[in-house]
Amino acid sequence: MKLHELKARQRARIRSIAAGSEQMDVKLREVGFSEGDEVEMVGAGPLGGRTLAVRLNRTLIALRTSEAELVEVELA
Repeated sequence: MKLHELKARQRARIRSIAAGSEQMDVKLREVGFSEGDEVEMVGAGPLGGRTLAVRLNRTLIALRTSEAELVEVELA
């Protein structure tokens, strides 16, 4: 399942980062995404939820839906 598919308050563990480009892979890893880390979907913004709020290890991060589609997770 992809990160953007999680429901609010749902937790999961990152399985892989399948970035379409090396630049996006580096960006996600610089922000702190890494295999094995726990993530929690906090919620989606207005206007169709194109912006997501995700808690990654105790840090709140805003992601575009297109970026969250690149992170594969498994439910915790």
